[in-house]
Amino acid sequence: MSDKCHLILKKYWGYDDFRGIQQEIIESVLAGHDTLGLMPTGGGKSITFQVPAMALEGVCIVITPLIALMKDQVSNLRRRGILASAIYSGLSHDNILQTLENAIFGGVKILYVSPERLAAPLFQEKFRHMKVSFICVDEAHCISQWGYDFRPSYLSISDIRKEKPDIPILALTATATPEVIDDIQRRLNFREKCVFKMSFMRKNLAYIVRHTSNKSAQLIHILNRVNDSAIVYVRSRQRTKEYADTLNSSGISATYYHAGLENTEKDQRQKAWQEDKVRVMVATNAFGMGIDKPNVRCVIHIDCPDCIEAYFQEAGRAGRDGKKSYAVLLYDHSDKAKLQRRINDTFPDKAFIRQVYDQLAYFYQIAVGSGYNAIFEFPVERFCRVYRHFPIPTISALNILTHAGYIEFKEEDEAQSRLMFCIERDELYRLRGNDPQEDAIIVALLRNYTGLFQGYQYIDEGVLGEQCGISQPQVYMILRSLTQKRILNFIPQKHIPFIRYAQRREESERLVFPTAIYDDLKTRFSQRIEKMLEYANCENICRSRMLLRYFGETKSEDCGQCDVCLNERHSLTPSS
Repeated sequence: MSDKCHLILKKYWGYDDFRGIQQEIIESVLAGHDTLGLMPTGGGKSITFQVPAMALEGVCIVITPLIALMKDQVSNLRRRGILASAIYSGLSHDNILQTLENAIFGGVKILYVSPERLAAPLFQEKFRHMKVSFICVDEAHCISQWGYDFRPSYLSISDIRKEKPDIPILALTATATPEVIDDIQRRLNFREKCVFKMSFMRKNLAYIVRHTSNKSAQLIHILNRVNDSAIVYVRSRQRTKEYADTLNSSGISATYYHAGLENTEKDQRQKAWQEDKVRVMVATNAFGMGIDKPNVRCVIHIDCPDCIEAYFQEAGRAGRDGKKSYAVLLYDHSDKAKLQRRINDTFPDKAFIRQVYDQLAYFYQIAVGSGYNAIFEFPVERFCRVYRHFPIPTISALNILTHAGYIEFKEEDEAQSRLMFCIERDELYRLRGNDPQEDAIIVALLRNYTGLFQGYQYIDEGVLGEQCGISQPQVYMILRSLTQKRILNFIPQKHIPFIRYAQRREESERLVFPTAIYDDLKTRFSQRIEKMLEYANCENICRSRMLLRYFGETKSEDCGQCDVCLNERHSLTPSS
């Protein structure tokens, strides 16, 4: 089987051998063991499930919360000739049904599924009939309430295991403390503990903390000193544009990225940065998952993250080619107060949460005892304007109500693109003046979708692009052009927050917030912020050693290249 895996690796990916702990993880999965793999950002996680998926009979189910990442991986796998598909919110019922049927009858080798889909009756029914090789849980720290990015939807993974108790499960994450490592295995019902862990040491990456009262000037200074590509992380969408404009006006080419952009804009900006047409990407934490750009020389944080895990993962996107690179945190005296304020913003007072719950019912006119399973689009800004709330604590209140099981709040659900033809089918054959790509898209639409002349149908621009040999942004522009010519009406996909009542509406004074989903999580969140502040303000312990200790690596050595090590070396050097 080892020889077979090497042949698969060479055939589909062009590599002669595995690296790091990839082979150990793969062999564990092939032997039928439940396995947890801890691999830092850039460690090659995807190979550890994609290769055994090709080596074993049946379909590999990959559970990931990152819709953009699953779309990207499906597209890449299909280009390599691998049968891959994805199911996520926003797909039509027919598309989901067709994908699941293909998985049952051997037309899918790797099936990506968002965790929310696991609880859907349709998925559960079809899952029972699939021949599944193994289940892979990506971003596995999300299942732990002690993890930094807990997702309640991940808790349903252990339920689908009961349907097929004999197949192994592979859990993968880039960041997990010892406490979270144990919790992941417990929550996924590992039959026995089995952990493979790469060292989180990045010998080529220098961690720097710069204390400064002028972050813009310091940012420009660093980027003028360090060549090649860079990522600059900020906390708000507005600041991405502000800092990109600042860099451009200083002669440093930059673009910006955040979750609120249209998908075509995201694709275009990411592509420009990926191809070095733009040097710097200024982004929120929505950017970076699945990005494997080797020549990122510098990752700079303007705003201090609220936990070591998030900082380590984002900083780790620098220097994937093994060359000297820098992870720089810009810190000033106001950052401590901002971080501590996030505790109350993230865990607002319980009276405020009850107030938001009542106002939600007034907003949608839901009477006590009714509303079960009702779903509504949720205009966050309008709700906050009506009830005079700030958005951040309001969204936090909705998240806590979600964790408590009263509602389901999804901050951004992706509604798929839709279109319909404005002209009759016969008129299509009399059209003149379209360019060849427009005609190719029309033919692909007619081949792939029915009912386009009767009403709006959901479409997948990625599929159309693959069939026509053009990029997804080009498909978008062609569909816009065909809309302007009044040949069809195209409604691009958009991000829509929504609310679903998971229970009938209760009297707010009867709401219960268990210790595990409020007090314990608040305590843990506060502790993570304290550790982040400790990292930012410490001046006598090697930065790399501090990070590694946080993740349980106690036998680390001083790196010799962080600002603390360099200052210590300078202080020991005799003055001339």
